[in-house]
Amino acid sequence: MTDLSILPETMSVWETIGSEGAGRIRQVERALPRPGHGEVIVQVETCGVCRTDLHVTEGELPEHRPHVVPGHEVVGRVVGLGEGTSRFEVGDRIGIAWLRSTCGTCRWCRSGRENLCRSARFTGWDEDGGYAMFTTVPEAYAYRVPPEIEAEQAAPLLCAGIIGYRALRRAAVPPGGRLGIYGFGASAHLTAQIALAQGAEVHVLTRGEDARRLALDLGASSAGPADGLPPVPLDASILFAPAGELVPVALAGLEQGGTLALAGIHVSDLPTLDYQHHLFREKTLTSVTANTRQDGEELLALAARLGVRSTVTTYPFDVADQALDDLKEGRFAGVAVLSHAQPPTP
Repeated sequence: MTDLSILPETMSVWETIGSEGAGRIRQVERALPRPGHGEVIVQVETCGVCRTDLHVTEGELPEHRPHVVPGHEVVGRVVGLGEGTSRFEVGDRIGIAWLRSTCGTCRWCRSGRENLCRSARFTGWDEDGGYAMFTTVPEAYAYRVPPEIEAEQAAPLLCAGIIGYRALRRAAVPPGGRLGIYGFGASAHLTAQIALAQGAEVHVLTRGEDARRLALDLGASSAGPADGLPPVPLDASILFAPAGELVPVALAGLEQGGTLALAGIHVSDLPTLDYQHHLFREKTLTSVTANTRQDGEELLALAARLGVRSTVTTYPFDVADQALDDLKEGRFAGVAVLSHAQPPTP
């Protein structure tokens, strides 16, 4: 185990408040975490601000750990090694994503579907995440970040990118097919770039004017309101918005034989579906659950090769609460990240 005595004894973190008071998160001082067996400790450079963080901090997902530190799009440098580690060295730049651990022995893990492991644990929900100065991670579930991707670009790839990539695969877009994207935030604007690079015709349906302009700038064939019909029938669609009322709308916009993939970890209640109108003619409705490590490895390599770029709004670490507010209210297009390189707010 690396000598950690040179590291500070305490650090600043943001933790969930839960039912104790108003607000989502509060900034507190905590003891520096120590890496367990098979874990490394990371000094956080930047952490993405994900909609799942909102679901955790606002109680839309059940509380798994009181006062958990959110954040699961973490990029940083390894500064210490726990016992039994061999994959990384001090100084390596790595990424930490949503999937933190699995059992490795169930039928889902053994069949390459570890995202469905019933014993899976998640960063920023079951264990403390990246809204902190330092954090730990099992080395087996961390990613090497390609050197050509800077930290603020790499962070959103670790959840928004990975989930979008898996959703794109689940949507089964045929070669040269028409893809609909409902909602155009962090994950969607990364997924659109990959789909376009793979030859898909992309149509975006979202409520925000800024998001529509961004979609067209990235190469989408059309960009209209989320509750409208696309200009052409779609071979596949992905619903990124956590809005169950859009499910029948998106199904109605599909061509026969088309697939709608729901990418969110949380979606509001779905209205009643009309079988003949929404699902008949072999339409498919499917969901996306977390990710596998293979998804992450493939996505990072693909993003580096294709030059996938996020539209990033950067917030100093000390205003994480404001970043979550702005995310909820849709005050920025693209993604937000917390950066320790930014000057603190007075």
